[in-house]
Amino acid sequence: MRLHNKVTLITGAASGMGRATADTFAREGARVVVADINDGDGTTAVKEIQAAGGQAHYVHLDVTDETSWTTAIDEVLGLFGRLDVLVNNAGISGTFDPDLTSTAFYDQLMLINAKGVFLGIKHAAAAMARTGGGSIVNLSSISASIGQPGVHMGYGASKAAIKSMTKTASVHHADQGIRVNAVAPGMLPPMRTSRGSADPVWRAKQIDAVPMKRAGDVQEVADVVLFLASDESSYVTGIEILVDGGLTAV
Repeated sequence: MRLHNKVTLITGAASGMGRATADTFAREGARVVVADINDGDGTTAVKEIQAAGGQAHYVHLDVTDETSWTTAIDEVLGLFGRLDVLVNNAGISGTFDPDLTSTAFYDQLMLINAKGVFLGIKHAAAAMARTGGGSIVNLSSISASIGQPGVHMGYGASKAAIKSMTKTASVHHADQGIRVNAVAPGMLPPMRTSRGSADPVWRAKQIDAVPMKRAGDVQEVADVVLFLASDESSYVTGIEILVDGGLTAV
């Protein structure tokens, strides 16, 4: 098993890509901590992972709140004595608000998508440094590198911030045995918070521009996250892996 007994905390793990990552990690032997603000779905995810033979525990975590982070990390350390892997997956879609110049939505995007990752890196790295290191995987997006119609520019800004923080944090923490990498998905199934990007017409146009001529699957992203979380990537840090069917290669 590629993550045997590794303690892994995954944010936004109650559904979508975070849930797929949690399921994948559990199958690979990890002790999975499902972290989310949706307590009902998070508890259900844990029960289903356990029913399938995996190890899982739920913690309530608001990624925008620093106290929530310290409480969650303390709970993980109290239960398991260490933290080996953090996956900063929680985030909101850039098409949730149809007003593409909304200042309030810009602030929300930066708060959840960017500050949430910053706080995760800050507190997870401190915990990992005390026990010999670990791996942090941040979920960025192709929107950090290219412009997309119908997407709030604050979304691209928030994901570009993740891309930059990944590189800086990888340098800051390399001598502590902590690796920091990012995964940038392309066209995937709509997120829970997707509105404009859930429109079939919009999606068809975007998918037509993908060289592979299809949308990706959350499992295809989870498998790349697994690689970066595992010891198979032990000499890999400070990079971003694009999982986009070749869209950004055009």
